[in-house]
Amino acid sequence: MRPEKEFGPFFFVTRIIECYILKAFETMIKIYQKTIKDRGLREIDGFRVGSWLYLEKPTKEEIEQVADLLKLKASLLGDALDVHEVPRIEVAKDTVYIFTRVPYAESNQTITVPILIILGENFLVTVSERALPLFDDFVRSEIDFFTTQKTKFFIQLFSQIIQLYNQHLTGISRQVRGGGVGLENISNRDVIQLVVFEGVLNDFISALLPTSTILRNLLSGKSLKLYEEDRELVEDLLLGSEQLIESCQSNLRTIVNIREASSTIMTNNLNRVIKLLTALTVILSVPTMIASLYGMNVPLPGADEPQAFFFVIGATALISVILFVVFIKNRWF
Repeated sequence: MRPEKEFGPFFFVTRIIECYILKAFETMIKIYQKTIKDRGLREIDGFRVGSWLYLEKPTKEEIEQVADLLKLKASLLGDALDVHEVPRIEVAKDTVYIFTRVPYAESNQTITVPILIILGENFLVTVSERALPLFDDFVRSEIDFFTTQKTKFFIQLFSQIIQLYNQHLTGISRQVRGGGVGLENISNRDVIQLVVFEGVLNDFISALLPTSTILRNLLSGKSLKLYEEDRELVEDLLLGSEQLIESCQSNLRTIVNIREASSTIMTNNLNRVIKLLTALTVILSVPTMIASLYGMNVPLPGADEPQAFFFVIGATALISVILFVVFIKNRWF
């Protein structure tokens, strides 16, 4: 909130300049407000107490202008545009900077992208490096919230983030369970899909673990003042985050079990085939050797006998049957 001592003769001139600056941002930066008296969310032209500043992929100049206007750290605002930014919490004076990551579906692949939520004394700022569906329900007023109640608004934003994780995780869990059916017929495409799911789940865990740490930090009351009702909501968010982590780990274990089971089945099937081919090779090698010997153009025992051919065929057949019985008895097939 602006200190009363700043409300001097230059206050209105400053407000006009601020409005001019924010209008120059065009669609990259929008300012919304909804008070208890308002029926829906309103987009306003300039900054007011209790506003929500929505920054979508802002430029360096825009970040510096907003940072100067609201007395924020431009370096922290810029960190929100780093795709590799990890969830964390920073406190500077009376302003809380909360970095987290949000699930985002891109080209039939689920990833997590960074988002920054800033809780000022009389405003809330969100910074993202792309347009996120997370904010659509708030902009369309499908969620009942008030920008003037910044702490509760922040909790509602975080609740939507947890729900997004839950939605994506539910879809992954359903497909992972489906992959466990018919292990004997699992294809290479199924294996590749499981590997993709494994990467997504690891990404989720990498985002949710520090997010849970952030929520615990908020519950301590050192970074943000929470009323009893707000504390209970944050505790629910923490519980939901920890349940998501457990669900991710459970799905990872399921994927590992499916892959190991599939690998074991494939190895077993391969061993059975090799065993069968080896046995057939041994059984057929004796008749082949006898036939090769009697096919030589040299004098051989019984070569002049009229029944020599039938004798050779009978002997080879008998040897093959004996070998076959031996292999069956010893379970070498």
